[in-house]
Amino acid sequence: MEGIAPFLILAAVVGIPLLWLVGNYNGLVRLRNHCDESWSGIDTELKRRHDLIPNLVETVKGYAAHERTVFEQVTEARSRAVAGHAGPAELARDENRLVSSLGGLFAVAEGYPELKADRHFLHLQEELVDTEDRIQAARRFYNANVRDLNNRIEMFPSSVIAGMFGFRQRQFFEIDSLKERVAPKLTL
Repeated sequence: MEGIAPFLILAAVVGIPLLWLVGNYNGLVRLRNHCDESWSGIDTELKRRHDLIPNLVETVKGYAAHERTVFEQVTEARSRAVAGHAGPAELARDENRLVSSLGGLFAVAEGYPELKADRHFLHLQEELVDTEDRIQAARRFYNANVRDLNNRIEMFPSSVIAGMFGFRQRQFFEIDSLKERVAPKLTL
């Protein structure tokens, strides 16, 4: 009995801090993985948007062939948005350029009543609106995960564990919404 008490004290002195360390580390790993997973959701929705754009441009070209500058701006902005990026800030910059150029494309479409009535154009416009909603939802989910991870990395005492194991803060992903720039007019 006498040999057990010192062993229990030693186990408590070593075990409790070890459990605390493991719990904090695992919590940081979980949050980092949530950020990675939610970033993947953003990436999926942005790819969906990027895939819709060439069809949209081609449809508008059929009606407004002389609007070459607008088509070139959209195509160039899409190419930049699809290219690799160092992080969320750079991607957001290129996505905002793309959203701005799409606003110009929809402004051109406003001048062509027969285009606005085209079923294919209306379908693409609906798909783009749906995609914009999905991008915004994915962005909010990602940013919430980034907030949680960044809070954990900055707050004491988990900041000590984060520093020891190289956890780094993530950047928020802020992009403009196409819906906020151009409210699509869907006429059925």
